[in-house]
Amino acid sequence: MLPKTPSFSLAGKSALVTGAGRGIGLAAAASLAQAGAVVTLASRSENELAEASKQIRQEGGKSHYIVLDVTDSHAVNHAVAANGPFHILVNSAGMNRPKPLSDLEDGDINAVFDLNVKAAFYLCRAVSKCMLQAGIPGSIVNISSQMGHVGSPRRTVYCATKHAVEGLTKALAWELGPHGIRVNTLCPTFIETAFTADMFGAPGFREWVTDRIALGRVGRVEEIMGAVVFLASDASALMTGSALMLDGGWTAA
Repeated sequence: MLPKTPSFSLAGKSALVTGAGRGIGLAAAASLAQAGAVVTLASRSENELAEASKQIRQEGGKSHYIVLDVTDSHAVNHAVAANGPFHILVNSAGMNRPKPLSDLEDGDINAVFDLNVKAAFYLCRAVSKCMLQAGIPGSIVNISSQMGHVGSPRRTVYCATKHAVEGLTKALAWELGPHGIRVNTLCPTFIETAFTADMFGAPGFREWVTDRIALGRVGRVEEIMGAVVFLASDASALMTGSALMLDGGWTAA
């Protein structure tokens, strides 16, 4: 008898996606809903969340949303306890303030670390605690970056935060593995979103980026969706503590 491909279906699963009002977070939420999960969208922007959740439901998916400041650990704990337990967490909230190190203010450093690192810790802690209490297996997907594996000018803070997320992921994979909870990162290259629009508007920047991507182009949000479902589903059941590169070949150089 031939072996059967593990299922990519997420039917019967519940998922929490942060930064879900737009960009990569919205694409991640849509992909999970399309795979059958009940998805809770979270961010600080209620109008965006309401519209995104509405569109998911109009397409036949199951979606709710919560307005949440993920940098507030008490708010995170309360929201997860009130809405969980979740089988899936996608930590997608993030930011960047690209500047030379000499131009960075303390406020820049604190803001990027608060959202990219501390919030990821808060969400991983709260969601995994509920998973353990409920005795359920699960999958945590931390949206990292190719910049979690390389360096780049004007991105000292961003690279530092994404390297930190990679370390968090590897350590947590060992903590949670015996309980059937997997933890991985997804590492995109530059993706066309509102987040990157200003950067691509700078003269010569797009060319600088595409010269470093083997495929010769930047990514689209749709191109992260299959990878999110893969990491969330049984199709990646043996994968934990790993980084899934969606960098068009950037780190292959």
